[in-house]
Amino acid sequence: MSDDTADSDALILVDEADRGVGHLSKVQCHEGSGILHRAFSLLIFNARGELLLQQRSASKRLWPLFWSNSCCSHPRRSESMEKAIQRRLFEELGVRCPLHYLFKFQYQAQFDETGAENELCSVFIGRCTDSVKINNEEILAWRWVSPGALQAEMAADEGTGFTPWFKIEWARVWRDHRAQVLGLQSELGT
Repeated sequence: MSDDTADSDALILVDEADRGVGHLSKVQCHEGSGILHRAFSLLIFNARGELLLQQRSASKRLWPLFWSNSCCSHPRRSESMEKAIQRRLFEELGVRCPLHYLFKFQYQAQFDETGAENELCSVFIGRCTDSVKINNEEILAWRWVSPGALQAEMAADEGTGFTPWFKIEWARVWRDHRAQVLGLQSELGT
């Protein structure tokens, strides 16, 4: 493995206060019950205020074929959060837009006996009018959904259709940031 590959694969280990405490490969961070690492989640809305959802590729190790937020990933070793969120937004969705920080949350979710997520996740929101060009290696399908329709769909879901981190973050978005989400068109301009 080259140094470039090692650096791009190394995730940032953190403590509960989001202080960096080391680096470890992506694979190792997700083994067993997972090791706490820094992550981010992006919620991208269109001009009508609809949220872009993605269905994770069948090749994903954790939660394949589950519906999730617009884009999520991890900053790499020595990469700022701002650089990481813009890099991944373009890599997965082929778009660029301003992103605004909402909140941070910590969670652990077990997928099976061999793998889990254990993340301190920063959530960002953005509005984009560009055409989406999805990365087919990462995303099987995608769709736009209104916040109200998503809320109803989540309420009816029996825990099998959405990723655990998306359910956690959407509950908080809907509870604490609903006015901002519903007013996104006027707040960010149309």
